Amino acid sequence: MKNSNFMAYFFLAPALILMGIFVFWPVGFNTFLAFNQYEISGGETTWNNFDNFRRIWEEDLFHQAVKNSLLFLLVVPAIQLGSLLIAKLVNNKMAGMTFFRAVYYIPVITAISIAGIVWQFVFKYDGMLNAFLSEIVHFFHIYPKEQLVDIDWLGDPDIAMYSIMIFTFWKGLGYYMVLYLAGLQAIPAEVEEAAILDGANAWERFWKITIPMVKPTILLCTMLSTIGALKVFLEVLVLTDGKAETYTALFYVYDQAFRNFDFGVAAAAGLVVTFFCMILAIIQFRFFGEK
Repeated sequence: MKNSNFMAYFFLAPALILMGIFVFWPVGFNTFLAFNQYEISGGETTWNNFDNFRRIWEEDLFHQAVKNSLLFLLVVPAIQLGSLLIAKLVNNKMAGMTFFRAVYYIPVITAISIAGIVWQFVFKYDGMLNAFLSEIVHFFHIYPKEQLVDIDWLGDPDIAMYSIMIFTFWKGLGYYMVLYLAGLQAIPAEVEEAAILDGANAWERFWKITIPMVKPTILLCTMLSTIGALKVFLEVLVLTDGKAETYTALFYVYDQAFRNFDFGVAAAAGLVVTFFCMILAIIQFRFFGEK
């Protein structure tokens, strides 16, 4: 028995060592920094209790960042519903379906810096999106022919955050589609065939068979996309460089740490973001998870 335990820990050791270096140690050190003032020049730390948390609590910019991160959660149901419907469509056995699966997955493997530059041109005044909308409004005679749609998608504070959501939706749709596709292909074909023989239509089969049987996948994808929405950072950095209207909680952490070099405040803000992620994960487990 002892020998078997030793062998188990022996094989687990490489993974545990890597987790200790890249997960447990950074989390522990971040928690330590959250209660200290850290001087990067001398590497000295001074215990300051809850002063870092008090500072971010009193700072309006952090409040705005948290509000923007919570607002970004609106993209979660949209991306989950969209990816599930696309997975359902590409799950059909038809000629060329592999090609369509690959096309939907291309944005996932595209570097976010490259994708961000492309979408900056899409969101420009004279970009593709405004040109497309101009054609629509001209077709329905909403605007006169010489007038063009000139929405500032990334500069208007009322819609800038929603523009980044559109980009995130496009970028992550294929990733969750693959996860849902795996869940759909795990459903036994006999169940679907029996429902068809019983006279169930497509909507009834989707609602009463597909949804319940991919419930674990829905939980996983919803939790991943929720945490990803709260941790949105690269999209903001690439598209707007953290303008006030798109300033998110994780961008606040980055700004405090690597621009202001205030690592204590950044660590405290990081713990607050982690707390929100944990709370939402617990809620989702309670809602979707089974006892």
